[in-house]
Amino acid sequence: MLQLYITNKNYSSWSLRPWLLAKELAIPFKEVLMPLAEGSSYAAFRAFSPTGRVPCLVDGQRVIWDSLAITEYLAEHYPGVWPKDATARAFARSACCEMHSGFSALRTVCGMNCGVRIRLYGIAAALDSDIERIKALWLEGLSRFGGPFLAGAHFTAMDAFFAPVVSRFKTYGIGLDGALADYSARILALPAMEQWYKEALAEIWRESGHEAEALAAGELLEDLRAV
Repeated sequence: MLQLYITNKNYSSWSLRPWLLAKELAIPFKEVLMPLAEGSSYAAFRAFSPTGRVPCLVDGQRVIWDSLAITEYLAEHYPGVWPKDATARAFARSACCEMHSGFSALRTVCGMNCGVRIRLYGIAAALDSDIERIKALWLEGLSRFGGPFLAGAHFTAMDAFFAPVVSRFKTYGIGLDGALADYSARILALPAMEQWYKEALAEIWRESGHEAEALAAGELLEDLRAV
C-alpha cells in the first residue's frame, strides 16, 4: 500500500494537498504523520525523504517527494486526478503550477494554522495582489467549466492544491462573496477536509516558529486547538 508521510496537520499546507486528493478520490494509502519538532531543521525526515521535507510518498521501492510530483504519480495510476476534458485539464495543471511556485506574499504573511483565528493588521500591496489573483483564478475556473469545483463537476487536483488557501482565508478572515464564498464553504464541507480540521485541532504539538508567524500577521482572536 502507498505510504504518505506528512507532518502536523495544523501547519502543513504541503501535506494537505496530496492527502486531501487521495482521500477525496478514494485512493488507498497509509498515513504516516511525523510531528514537527521544535525548531526543527527537518533533518530527521531524511530517513524517508531525500529532501528532508514532506509530503513524501513511498510506493514499494519508489520514493516520490514534492506535492506536485506526488500528484502526477497518482494521476498515472488512478483516475480523476485531472479533468477528462483537455481544456479543463490544461487550465487545472497551469493553475496548480502557479500555486506551487507562486503567491509568495500569501505564504509569507498568512502561514497555515488551522486552529487559530487572526485579524490581520493590514493587507499590503503584495498580499492584496496575491488575493485578487486567486479570486480571479477561482472565478475563471468556476465560470468556464461550470462548477461546482474549479475545473468542472468533479473534485480534482486543482481543488486539492487550493484547499490550503481556503484554510488560510478562514484563519485570517479574508472575505469572500458570492460564488467564491460558496466554493470556499464547499471545500470546507468535504468529508476529508472536515476530518483534516478535526485532527488538526486535536493536535497538542506547537512549534514556536509557526506560532510566531501567525501572531506577526495580526491580532489573535481565538485559539480553537486542544490544550
